[in-house]
Amino acid sequence: MKSDFTHIEAGNPTMVDVSDKEITKRVAVAEGYVVLGEKIMQQLHENGFSGKKGPIDQTAIVAGIMGAKRTSELIPMCHPLALDNCKITIEAVDSERLKIICTATCTGKTGVEMEALTGVSVAALTIYDMCKALSHDIEIGPIYLASKSGGKSNYVKAK
Repeated sequence: MKSDFTHIEAGNPTMVDVSDKEITKRVAVAEGYVVLGEKIMQQLHENGFSGKKGPIDQTAIVAGIMGAKRTSELIPMCHPLALDNCKITIEAVDSERLKIICTATCTGKTGVEMEALTGVSVAALTIYDMCKALSHDIEIGPIYLASKSGGKSNYVKAK
């Protein structure tokens, strides 16, 4: 684990200077869960994942991609990145939960971990918003970085 916070300099928040970094292909994969419960999951399956507000999974995918693209507007020290690609998948993993996976890719001087994590988070919040009329007992999480590649180091979350 690193010992210094990269976004703090002399006790003040700072953006990391990436001007001397090499341009490389960067890929990050984030994963997260939405625990809806059996009753809501059953209703989703019966209604083809559509609700009063429209197609829940498709809306969450679009929202997650939009969130990933706007990460630097939400998180103060993130560099604005031009994403080469952003893909979100949503799948039922059991009778109570959905799993969201966001893969973000760019060619640049800084990684796309925050974009992938933001994509999952916004998709999860969209699912919550679209299902909250059925219950407020919906839980989001955990959300985590599953892997990253490019730049100085690679990472794969231990299972």
